[in-house]
Amino acid sequence: MDKQDIKKDLKTDRKKTVEEEKDNSVSQPDPETLHKTDPQESMKGPVSSLVNKVKENAEENDEEENDEKE
Repeated sequence: MDKQDIKKDLKTDRKKTVEEEKDNSVSQPDPETLHKTDPQESMKGPVSSLVNKVKENAEENDEEENDEKE
């Protein structure tokens, strides 16, 4: 192998690596949150649980207020 062959091999290896990195991007959404309007619903953890409870209570209060107005 001469220098030109080695350079060609390196270029093709770099192109393959770049293409693989593009395909395996970390910024893709989780399948469980894909196509949902509120991905927070599926999240787990202390903060997410607290946010979900506050949201549920707020929705219940809104429903009660709407029932009282009618």
